Amino acid sequence: MSEARVSPVITFRRGLGSGAWGWWLGAGAAIAAGAGLDAASRLWPARMPAIGPYAFSWWVFLAAGLAVLTYARGIARGIWPGGWRVCAFATGIGLIYGVLQTRFDYWAQHMFTLTRVQHLVTHHVGPFLVALSEPGAVLAAGLPPGLRRIAGAGPVRRAMARLQWPPLAAVLFVGLIFVWLIPGVLFRAMLDTRLYALMNASMVADGLLFWVLVLDRDASRLSIPARLLLVFFVQWPQIAGGAAIGFLAPLYPYYAYCGRLFPAVSAQSDQEMGAFLIWFGGGMMSVAASYVLLRRLQAAEARDARFRGRESASLRSEQGRNLPVR
Repeated sequence: MSEARVSPVITFRRGLGSGAWGWWLGAGAAIAAGAGLDAASRLWPARMPAIGPYAFSWWVFLAAGLAVLTYARGIARGIWPGGWRVCAFATGIGLIYGVLQTRFDYWAQHMFTLTRVQHLVTHHVGPFLVALSEPGAVLAAGLPPGLRRIAGAGPVRRAMARLQWPPLAAVLFVGLIFVWLIPGVLFRAMLDTRLYALMNASMVADGLLFWVLVLDRDASRLSIPARLLLVFFVQWPQIAGGAAIGFLAPLYPYYAYCGRLFPAVSAQSDQEMGAFLIWFGGGMMSVAASYVLLRRLQAAEARDARFRGRESASLRSEQGRNLPVR
């Protein structure tokens, strides 16, 4: 009788989940893969497929790659959050990576509407899905001990608490959208690669901070009504600001200088479509968050009602046992 063969998937999971070396080995592989993509995008840019990087960014590649590595290692170590949460996390990271490290990034630099799609994904949709997956426990299990201690250190926790103070979080969330929409600031950011990277990084980071505060039950201490108020208040400045931009004359000459992706689309039409995404996207994401929070509130009320019902039944049963026998 032949010996039982160990599945390659089981071998991979054991290797990834055992000891801190699994994470560091994966990080080394990610760096090697990034170096290959960086070299390919520099040496053979015309041959890169549409899913390849238009302009390779180490911070995007490593942030996405190490997040996925850490999450996979957490699952390999026995933390299973549920299939839909895994899908939400993977989709959120994939969308952020897709709009920043594929040919879409080139398209977004040549059309205002697509720039707004890029920011809608990096600031709203992608972070929303990541926060909805509530990945904290999985990521904590996947980090090597040294990095886990750094992430949980007092100064890091205090800095996060200050940035997620609800009034400041709301101001930052709305403010960053419109700071990068100031015509002169956007013009400079699209020409300066370092400022362009800062713009995209700030959108991702701020989106994650805000949506984790709203949606992640483990990482936020806010009550559900407080979260509902937060998403209610941040939608109106986006709706008003987007509507105002849509009614103004063309504000963004950069897209005329760099060459429009679709010359048939006028500057005014491009700006109007982009403005629509600002107000509609902001409103849409607030509605989605409100729906999630209201469902959680209903579920909590249903649990409380069942608990009270069991307590009442138990009390009646106890009282029935204590009645005197006639």
